[in-house]
Amino acid sequence: MIKVENDKVWGFEHAIRGMRNPMNSWDKSDSCWTLKEDESPINPNDEPFFEVGKNDLGLMKRLYKAGTEHRKYLRQIFVSMDITAPLYWWKEFDTYKVGTVANSCSTMHKIAAKEFELDDFSWEQLLNSGCDLIEYTWQNGSFKKMVQPLQLLTDFIIPSLNVCREKYLETKDKKYWWQLIQLLPSSYNQKRTVTMNYENVATMIRQRTGHKLDEWRNFVEILKDLPYVREIIDGSET
Repeated sequence: MIKVENDKVWGFEHAIRGMRNPMNSWDKSDSCWTLKEDESPINPNDEPFFEVGKNDLGLMKRLYKAGTEHRKYLRQIFVSMDITAPLYWWKEFDTYKVGTVANSCSTMHKIAAKEFELDDFSWEQLLNSGCDLIEYTWQNGSFKKMVQPLQLLTDFIIPSLNVCREKYLETKDKKYWWQLIQLLPSSYNQKRTVTMNYENVATMIRQRTGHKLDEWRNFVEILKDLPYVREIIDGSET
């Protein structure tokens, strides 16, 4: 599971101005601010929108194809978004450290803030009824239980986390907090506010298209829908 909210893009105006500095071609720029009209006739909320002109977009595409040393303008176009995704996805996202900043909800400080629920986890691919059973053994082999992976999460892991949470809240004993930290599955969903630039976006699209994880494939499609991303890369990596 991956969810993106509150996405915002800015920086086209100064990026295009800087893009034209090397050739002093500012007079050829045809981009401008306009209003994005709200279709609602009641209390319309028209928003300023920077529209990239045909000349500027053509140059952006040519510089993009020329390579990273020529498309420096991409690093001056920024995007911010709130991303909720499982920890196993965040471990791969952390590969992109250069040019990205993220503030996350803290498992260290707030892991016991609320009771654990199924929707706190990404579980869509876990086997459920009708699939092959998986055997789990407890108590040195003296007890065997045939359960589905989803049942393991709902009937054992989540209840165990909640018992440790209650004990920690009751006693403030750090040993119960450690149970939460070390038992927490990598399918636990964490929210982060991320800021990055369009060079990061282009790199992720290039490297993660067709990835094994559903979360990456879905995220790539979200990135492609950001303003002018598809136009800039001209279909070469979509």
